[in-house]
Amino acid sequence: MDNANIREIRIDPIVPTQSVLISTARGNRPRRDEAPPARDERAFVETCPFCRGNEDLTPPVAYQVPARDEWEIRVVKNPFPILADDQLPPGLPPGIQQVIEGYGHHEVIIDHFNHGIALHQFSERHLALLFTVYRDRMRFLYNADPRIKYILVFKNFGKSAGGSMAHTHSQLIAMPIVPHNVYDEVQSSLLFYKKSGACIFCTLINEAMTLETTAYDRRDGEKLQNYETAKYLVERGRKFVAVKPFASRYEWEVHILPMEHQGNFLEAGADDFADLARVLRRTMARLHAVVGELQYNYFLHTLPHQENSSDFADSFHWHLEICPRTSIPSGFELGSGLFVNSISPEEAAAKLRRVVIED
Repeated sequence: MDNANIREIRIDPIVPTQSVLISTARGNRPRRDEAPPARDERAFVETCPFCRGNEDLTPPVAYQVPARDEWEIRVVKNPFPILADDQLPPGLPPGIQQVIEGYGHHEVIIDHFNHGIALHQFSERHLALLFTVYRDRMRFLYNADPRIKYILVFKNFGKSAGGSMAHTHSQLIAMPIVPHNVYDEVQSSLLFYKKSGACIFCTLINEAMTLETTAYDRRDGEKLQNYETAKYLVERGRKFVAVKPFASRYEWEVHILPMEHQGNFLEAGADDFADLARVLRRTMARLHAVVGELQYNYFLHTLPHQENSSDFADSFHWHLEICPRTSIPSGFELGSGLFVNSISPEEAAAKLRRVVIED
C-alpha cells in the first residue's frame, strides 16, 4: 500500500474494542504551524520549588535518594492532589448514580535536581535510579495502605501534555480503584491467553522481532499480503525493546516492554532497570531528533494490586507507553473515541530507526 495515501481503521490487538484511524492524507490539510516551545535549559531557577536548594518551597520530603547529603531524586506530597487521604465524606446523589470516596495518595517525584535537563540527557545511571524510586514508592504505598488497588506512575512534560511545571518531574497517584484503561488491558489479555495459551504482549514482541509474516484469507487460504513486522521495531536492548504500536493513537507513540515475560513491574530489579534506562534514553533521543523539543506523556501500566492478581501474571505484561503530543484531539476524536493518526506507524518507526544515536 502507498504510505503516502493510507486510510484504514486498525483494531488494537491488545484491547480489540479500541481502534485507530490511520489517515495519512489528513497530515496534508492546511494548518498554521507554530514554533515548538523553547525548553528552559537553565540548571537552576531561583523561584522554582523543585530546584535543589529551594526545598523550603515544597511540602516536607517523603522520600529521597540519597537519604542524606545532596539529593538526586526527591519525592514530596502533591500540594494540589487529585486524590488525598483526608477521608472527606462523599456526597451521595439520589437514584442509580454511585460515588466512591476520592481517597488515595498523590506524590510528585522530582526526577532530577537539574531544572532544564531533558529526559534524553539523563545519564543511564540516573534513569535506572528513577525507575528504582518508582518501584520502591509503589511497594511502600501498597504495603502501607490495603485500600489502594492501583498506582499509576506518569510524567507530563510540556503544556500540551498537561505539564504545569517546567522542572522535570513525574507523578504517582495511588487509587482505591483500577482505572478502566488498565482493567481493559488486563481483561483483554486474559481472554487472548485463554484462547491461545500465550501472552498477547509476548506475541507482539515476537512479531516485532520477525522479519516477515504472511496474511492468508481464512476462508480459502489464498495469500493476501506479506507484512514486514520488524518495521515496528524502534530500539532493542539486552532485556527491553521499544516498538511502534500497530494501532498507534499518537503520531510518534512508542511502547517499551521487557522482552522476557514479566507481569508485574514490582518484580523488576537493578539489571532490568539498567537496560530499561538505556532503551528509554536512546528512544527519547530518537524522538527528539525527529520531532524536536518534545511535549509528551508517559505512563507505566502494570498488574493491579489485588488478591487475584496472580491469576493474570501469565497473561499480562507490564510496559511503558510514551505519547508525544504533536496534535490536539478534534471533535471527531472526542465524540467518537476513535483516535486519528496522520502518520503511518510504519513510516514513523522507519524515521526513528534511521536516527544515529551516540552512546
